[in-house]
Amino acid sequence: MASRRHSIFNLTIILVPWLSLLFIGKRSFKRYSGAGIFIVVFEIINHLYGHKRKWWKFYDKPRLFIKDELPFSVGPYMPVSMWLLKISYGNFKKFVLLNAIADGLFAFIFIDVLKKLKIIRLNRLSHFQFFIYLHYKAYILYGVQFLIDKIKRYSWY
Repeated sequence: MASRRHSIFNLTIILVPWLSLLFIGKRSFKRYSGAGIFIVVFEIINHLYGHKRKWWKFYDKPRLFIKDELPFSVGPYMPVSMWLLKISYGNFKKFVLLNAIADGLFAFIFIDVLKKLKIIRLNRLSHFQFFIYLHYKAYILYGVQFLIDKIKRYSWY
């Protein structure tokens, strides 16, 4: 059974990012939701692979994908991806920089906070390897949004 701390953390990382989407705007939500959904599915596949390879370790037992990795996939990935696309789409350098900052904060600072809270720790990855694991998906996200925009543009003609 998940500890109370872990349950509250899971609820928080799901609700806060999703509630922030109330402020993104209907047009932006529609425009970036396709890429957001894609990146969530892609991230779930990545988390399943990382779970199998034991790249990280959750403190609570039993270790279940649904209570451990899934909240990270479902919670922040789609909303944060949509916000980053809204803020910087069209300026690739700005997009990469913002993603590098967000991924760096998570990989080098926030993961240590989660370790101190006894929620998760890195097991077979260094902080830098974890940063690369997080950051490479930014390029895929940008490419998917570019393709979606291109398909929509051609469908108008």
